[in-house]
Amino acid sequence: MKMQEIKEIAKQWDVNARIGRSKQDIIRDIQIREGYSPCFRTKEECESDCLTNGK
Repeated sequence: MKMQEIKEIAKQWDVNARIGRSKQDIIRDIQIREGYSPCFRTKEECESDCLTNGK
C-alpha cells in the first residue's frame, strides 16, 4: 500500500499522519482505530482481516 493511500485512510480515522511519522506507526494507529491489534510488521502479525493487515 502506498503512503498516499495510507494517509487517506488515516484522515478517515482521524489518525495523525504528519511528516516525520513512519508508515509503520501510522498503520498501527489505524489498526487500533479499526479495533484491531497493532500488529503491522511485528514478529507476531495477526491473522485478522483488518484493512491494513498485510498490505
